[in-house]
Amino acid sequence: MEYVLLVLVGMLAAVSGAIAGLGGGFIIVPVLALMYTMPVSQISGTSMAVLFVSAISSTWAYARQKRIDYRSGLAFSVAMIPGSVLGAWTTSIVGSRVFFIALGLFLMLMAVVINFKPTQSRGGFLRPTVTRNFIDASGAEHRYAFNLWFGSGVALFVGFISSLFGIGGGSVMVPTMILFLAFPPHIATATSMFSILLSSLVGTISHVVLDHVLWGTFIWLAIGALAGGQIGAKLASKIPGLVIVRILSVCLFIVAIRLMFKG
Repeated sequence: MEYVLLVLVGMLAAVSGAIAGLGGGFIIVPVLALMYTMPVSQISGTSMAVLFVSAISSTWAYARQKRIDYRSGLAFSVAMIPGSVLGAWTTSIVGSRVFFIALGLFLMLMAVVINFKPTQSRGGFLRPTVTRNFIDASGAEHRYAFNLWFGSGVALFVGFISSLFGIGGGSVMVPTMILFLAFPPHIATATSMFSILLSSLVGTISHVVLDHVLWGTFIWLAIGALAGGQIGAKLASKIPGLVIVRILSVCLFIVAIRLMFKG
């Protein structure tokens, strides 16, 4: 029964994570904390390893839909890598209540503000530096411009919290891409999963080296995540962009509450 539950948790996490571009760790981490008595480092490490599997499945599905902005995703993932290594190392020593609560409040704020996103990037330090224009597999054209340097700076922080908490950095990256970088919601979620795929590989390797992954638990969660990533990506392609934003808002609140209770 325990193994069946782990498979279902992995599937649910991957489905919801793929739809919102978060990765699903915001479900896996609290479930592991409730089901088992284990160090925070092992919870984060195991969740990060499952996140990598989920990202593989989701990215494969989004690639077939041609909704991934590969150039932006690669730039963001490169910026995430140093943060991923630092986050894995910090997991075993961090314990600041103020930090958890502050981050939770920040995510709650993002969950509200994302519903009032601008139609284009703003001026100043958000002045667009690159422009993207491509057509996805459905024939829909996507045109947008954004500040790549600002996005990469946020990605560095995203890589850190993703590896530190094992929740998936999409909880910050997707709102940033939609709110400040003017990414269309569907492109933001797909590109976020691609970035998470590359950065979570580094984060997972770091956790493995530090012996933070519980392999017996990981295997059953990963089985569910492989199937869930495909299902979630297919559902996301049929959901309007506005609905994705609403789902993302709810997911951010869940992540925020989880982090605040962790503190």
